[in-house]
Amino acid sequence: MVESWSKLSHLPKEKIQALQNKKLRTFIRHYIPYSPYYRELFKKNNLCYSDIRSTSDLIKLPFTSKADLAPTEDDRAKPRQFILQPDEKLIKKYAPKSQLAKIIWGKITGQNVQRKLEWEFKPVHMHFTTGRTALPTPFVYSAYDLEILKESGERMFNVINVDRSLFALNGFPYSPHLAFWLAHYALVKLGITSLQTGGGKVMGTQKILDAIERLKAGILIFIPGYCYHVIREAVNQKRDLSSVQHVVFGGERVSPGLREKVRELLQQRGAKNPRIYATYALTEGKTAWIQCSEESGYHLYPDIEYFEVVDKEGRPVKEGEPGELIYSALDWRGSAVLRYKTGDTCQGIDYEPCPNCGRTVPRIRPDIQRNSEVKEFNLTKVKGELVNLNNFFPLLSGIKEIEEWQVTIQKKNNDPFEVDELIVEVATKDGLDFDQFQHRLEKMIYSDVGVSVTVQPCDLAALLQKVGMETELKDKRIVDARPK
Repeated sequence: MVESWSKLSHLPKEKIQALQNKKLRTFIRHYIPYSPYYRELFKKNNLCYSDIRSTSDLIKLPFTSKADLAPTEDDRAKPRQFILQPDEKLIKKYAPKSQLAKIIWGKITGQNVQRKLEWEFKPVHMHFTTGRTALPTPFVYSAYDLEILKESGERMFNVINVDRSLFALNGFPYSPHLAFWLAHYALVKLGITSLQTGGGKVMGTQKILDAIERLKAGILIFIPGYCYHVIREAVNQKRDLSSVQHVVFGGERVSPGLREKVRELLQQRGAKNPRIYATYALTEGKTAWIQCSEESGYHLYPDIEYFEVVDKEGRPVKEGEPGELIYSALDWRGSAVLRYKTGDTCQGIDYEPCPNCGRTVPRIRPDIQRNSEVKEFNLTKVKGELVNLNNFFPLLSGIKEIEEWQVTIQKKNNDPFEVDELIVEVATKDGLDFDQFQHRLEKMIYSDVGVSVTVQPCDLAALLQKVGMETELKDKRIVDARPK
């Protein structure tokens, strides 16, 4: 099981590395053989489980990608290959000797053996990826995993030093996705009184505002775009938000500009110095990581996972250098992956003690971007151009004049053989000279994103409906309307 967080989070770097090596050896030798996918992978690459003795040996393994995991119309059972599935033969061959001894000498017998194996390995809960680029992919948790999920959630709130006497409101959408359930389990483990709203789609903005105000919520947990919508409504309705101390964001990138917009609105309604934190999560990693302050990186759990950073050719970069994040599980059951290509790029991982909180666990630097948002567009008749759509989020979310926005990619004149064009629809604050703002915004976008766009005005209510503010799991900020 996992280590004591109070001790682990202040271990010297060398001891953390030694712990990760030990955990990896145990996981590879005694648990990964239960995975059909990795049994075949080791065999195909002529590798023995004993070949992986430390995290530096992981380079011997090929990467695992979304294509390996995601179900297809022809093979919907692909994700099952990543579930640890011990049987009697595999247990006798790979289980730790201490566990086998208890069974052989009768200390764990009959029904007790079955119950223990079910508790550790039987899937009892599942989450799904959002399925934007493929069919939704399930990741399953055993009862053992749910204890780790609770522990990692408790660690998140420990990192930001929340007062357990505060009331918490979970505003994540109710769905079989990681964000909602991690928040739920974390608050239960901590013993924090909380309301699991299910988000705007379930409870609705008005009732959520009623709950924040009447229950004097001190902790708000939201998707950033929806939180901004809720707090903006609170300002319009002159609600009392003086109880709010912490806002935890998940599910989307959080730009400095959006933080400030949310903070200013909270302060307008009485909140004193509200602290706003971003989290980083991936379904395949089965948990999330948080900043200890608005300036810090995401604090990792080195007894549960190991992250590498690699360059475009897949080679490990030097410590602290930028690249793509590669994830490996160290202590999960249920679904588990090794050397998984997240598709997310970061500016590096810091291994020195955090200057803000003093914790010594590694930290992923905060500016993480999704590689899936870098797409090719035919913006001229001559050649395709790569455009990083990630850049729209911090730019447009951070501009104070903009209330809401959406980018649509379409074909000029709706002609499938024409060039691509990007339309940026914005709902702006009342009283703004739109013509002047339009010209200024188009220049800003060209300077920041490197692409010419057409900015168009849109009514706030209509734009809220377009982005699916209370109807979608995540706001639809980028819409690709080009014919397939």
